[in-house]
Amino acid sequence: VQLQASGGGLVQAGGSLRVSCAASGRTFSGYDVGWFRQAPGKEREFVAGFSWGGGNPYYADSVKGRFTISRDNARKTVYLQMNSLKPEDTAVYYCAAKTGVFSHSSNVWDYWGKGTLVTVSS
Repeated sequence: VQLQASGGGLVQAGGSLRVSCAASGRTFSGYDVGWFRQAPGKEREFVAGFSWGGGNPYYADSVKGRFTISRDNARKTVYLQMNSLKPEDTAVYYCAAKTGVFSHSSNVWDYWGKGTLVTVSS
C-alpha cells in the first residue's frame, strides 16, 4: 500500500490542525494504521493508531485528549485531528501501515508515507 500524508502547516499554540493520510493502490483493509512524528534531533515516536481488527484507537500519553485519529474507508483516508497544539508538537508527521500485531515501535511498520511538517509557534 502506498501512503501520502498531507495537511501540515504552521499554527499558533492552542490552535488546531488536521493531517490526512491517503492510501493509493489499495485500501487500508487488513492493515493497522498509525501516525508517528519526528522532531529535529529526536527519535521517531508513536502518536496514534488503530488496529484493523478493531478496538479502541491507541494514543501516546503526550497527545491523549488532544489528538483524535479517524478513518474514512470510502475515501481510503486516515485523519489525525490535532487540537490544543503545543510547541512541543512541532515535528514531521508520518503515516504508516503494517500487518500483524499492532505495535508502538516504528521499527516494525512496513509502509511509510512521506512526512508532512507541522510547526506550532509559541
